Amino acid sequence: MVPSPMSGRLSVLVLALVLVGSGSAGELERFEFIETHMGSSFKILLYSTDPATARRASRAAFDRIARLDAILSDYQVDSELSRLGVKAGGPAVAVGPELFDVLEKCKFYYEKTGGVLDPTIAPVGRLWRRAIRERKLPDPQKLAEARELVGADKMILDPVAKTVRLTKPGMKLDVGGIAKGIASQQAIDVLRAEGIDRALVGGAGDIVFSGPPPGADGWTIGVATLTPNTTEPEIYLALHDGAISTSGDAERYVVIDGRRYSHIINPVTGQAVEDRASVTVFALDGTTADALETSVYLLGPEKGLKLIDDTPGAAAIFTRETPEGVVRYESKRFKDLPRARPKS
Repeated sequence: MVPSPMSGRLSVLVLALVLVGSGSAGELERFEFIETHMGSSFKILLYSTDPATARRASRAAFDRIARLDAILSDYQVDSELSRLGVKAGGPAVAVGPELFDVLEKCKFYYEKTGGVLDPTIAPVGRLWRRAIRERKLPDPQKLAEARELVGADKMILDPVAKTVRLTKPGMKLDVGGIAKGIASQQAIDVLRAEGIDRALVGGAGDIVFSGPPPGADGWTIGVATLTPNTTEPEIYLALHDGAISTSGDAERYVVIDGRRYSHIINPVTGQAVEDRASVTVFALDGTTADALETSVYLLGPEKGLKLIDDTPGAAAIFTRETPEGVVRYESKRFKDLPRARPKS
């Protein structure tokens, strides 16, 4: 991990976000650090007067992300989340405070979103992962059996004993709908504790930022189009002390028998989304932004943007491809987000 001062444009080409940097001011230098965690490239941008401080702070932030990955991964068989899944159908299992906190947040958003953010989606999600790899739809019988295991009402949390009971054998958990937002937020919190108050942490489509770069009103963030790799953003925002997350299927989809299926799965129906759309959500923290972006995508613009309007401080833009062309929907507060001009 080598720090490097930066200038000009910085691109984080995840699902739909482009970040544009600005130069340093005074004695502050700009540093960039990149590591891979949670199956994604995590990037830290920060301002500091001292390279040693920048290295120490970024190391602590990455260590925090790595710890969360070791707890929350549904790919690592020895993660605490995976070990919990092995106990499905049995008695309640005591878990650590970090995992319990994440599952409590998942349960909260499960209820808030009408079930479209569901940590028990893993059995269905795994069938669709294979379908996308093999370009073959899941077997209907296996999909029906997997759907019987989905529903966070089957995940019983005891906040006093800090235990979790998965009531049906075969249940598995996947907290990918919220994990990167939580990790990025906690990384920013670690940086603040280390004395770094001008920073940005981005992992996949989830970006959290503290104070703005020196001399700037905010971090300049471009809200990408439905074709982010070929089309420049039309809207640039100047944001600080908050988070922004994007959900879309611009890159991760498969065409089977002439029909386009997204990597995004609806837990309520058990089906992959066929709608071509992109959702970008701003919120006051990374957990909220990450939890809401896929939820809004699945709920659609009417119900989804009402959810945004009912969430304090949140704003969103929903872009959808229709037979009549691309249609854009905005939440009530989106127009109030400060705009920025892109850097050349």
